[in-house]
Amino acid sequence: MDNLQDSQLVHDYINGKEIALEHLVYRHKQRVYSFIYSKVLDRDVAEDIFQDTFIKVIRTLKRGNYNEEGKFLPWVMRIAHNLVIDYFRKNNRMPKFEENGDFSIFSVLSDGNLNAEKQLIKSQVENDVRKLIEELPEDQKMVLEMRMYRDMSFKEISEITGVSINTALGRMRYALINMRKLIEKHNIVLTD
Repeated sequence: MDNLQDSQLVHDYINGKEIALEHLVYRHKQRVYSFIYSKVLDRDVAEDIFQDTFIKVIRTLKRGNYNEEGKFLPWVMRIAHNLVIDYFRKNNRMPKFEENGDFSIFSVLSDGNLNAEKQLIKSQVENDVRKLIEELPEDQKMVLEMRMYRDMSFKEISEITGVSINTALGRMRYALINMRKLIEKHNIVLTD
């Protein structure tokens, strides 16, 4: 079963082969869980949302409402993303999501309507973020600063740095991945 396509496993599960779902979950659990955890930064909450994601997957498949043949993982990731948004809405801690669906650690810096306490927290977060940026490799730090602090497009960044747009995008991606790792390593909290 390990070499079957997702679409075949979905088909088998819908037709009563329960083990097919086990293979699907096992195949994608790391990616789905990592995605959820990167948004909520809490292992217990991430596990709950992960379980809720697959409960929703099972219910949809059992009802026969799944119709995205061959696009199983993107469908599951969309369910997980929606459940993450629901979690933040319920807890009045809604982060801002960019068009690409990724949570931006910089969104906590953009709220201009802050009281004195929140202004102090925002200032501390800014300091923490700047310290983390200093720990990044130089090429990642440069792209991140151009994008986040100078609001430059990736086209502009690629022209200035002399690399392709894809390389600039890759450096930004790795910068954000490394920032998340540094946040976890230093136990920094970016929201109140």
